[in-house]
Amino acid sequence: MSLSSVAAADRFVDLAGLLESCEVDGFRADFVSWGHYRPEYWRNYWHSHSFHEVCLAYAGEGRFNSGSTEYAVSPGTVFLARPGDVHEIESSRTDPLGIAFWGFTFRSVSAAAASTGWWSGLTRSDGPVVSTRVGGLAATIAGLAAEAAAPQSGYQASLSALGSALVLDTARAFALDEDLALDAGDALSRSRDRVRVLVDLMQRHLMDNLARPVTVRDVAAAVHLSERHTERLFQQQTGESLMAALRRMRLDLAAQLLLDRSVTVGEVARACGYSDVRPFSTAFRRRHGQSPSAFRAGGGTRHLHEG
Repeated sequence: MSLSSVAAADRFVDLAGLLESCEVDGFRADFVSWGHYRPEYWRNYWHSHSFHEVCLAYAGEGRFNSGSTEYAVSPGTVFLARPGDVHEIESSRTDPLGIAFWGFTFRSVSAAAASTGWWSGLTRSDGPVVSTRVGGLAATIAGLAAEAAAPQSGYQASLSALGSALVLDTARAFALDEDLALDAGDALSRSRDRVRVLVDLMQRHLMDNLARPVTVRDVAAAVHLSERHTERLFQQQTGESLMAALRRMRLDLAAQLLLDRSVTVGEVARACGYSDVRPFSTAFRRRHGQSPSAFRAGGGTRHLHEG
């Protein structure tokens, strides 16, 4: 989302009293201030805070003085005053500065949050104070302003989630690259998690379409992978091919449906993707060791014990 959305987010100031705190990754943020300055000349003189104050410039130009260093700011600049930092901001007179700003305290509430990570952008006393790493800040600010402008049922949950995103993206903007990098173990775990999610989605696609014709191409399209890669991932994770899994799921569903005597064998076959009873009966006997009729007559006593 572009910075123009931040320019229109003047209801950002209405978050006061609506969003007071949030927690993310073992850290708690208590929000202190919300603000939105239109592109008009302004200046706030040297001062400091007991909290983090963050500004995102969306229009114009200006300067941000932090300690003895002066920084030029323009649209897309994010700048930060950490607790105790003496700073000053002044808009250009010829091209006035427009900003959205927010202030919050930030502290650890979990022993698990002790190692370096995204939060270092806020906790490092020697970290950068100016950044162009806007990330999702513009979209988050616009979302927060929209919720504040017209709160609806569920607004507290929505604001809490958006507040967490605001804190996270703020910290990322000022974190060093090494603070944001995942170590080899984390990267491997993430890769494995992604594969697991993809295979779960493949299995769900099969389960959702047991009555319909399904091919490897259909499953591959559902997970946005090539047919070869889809089949390989599924085989690696489950130990069976996609079509073998599809047959197993269909025939296990058939075993459940056959226990309902009000449903004919032909109806069961069609519900499980078979257009004719004969190939269905052959496949069912191979899976369950007896014909569909015998299975039904015996009340399913051999259900899933063979095959």
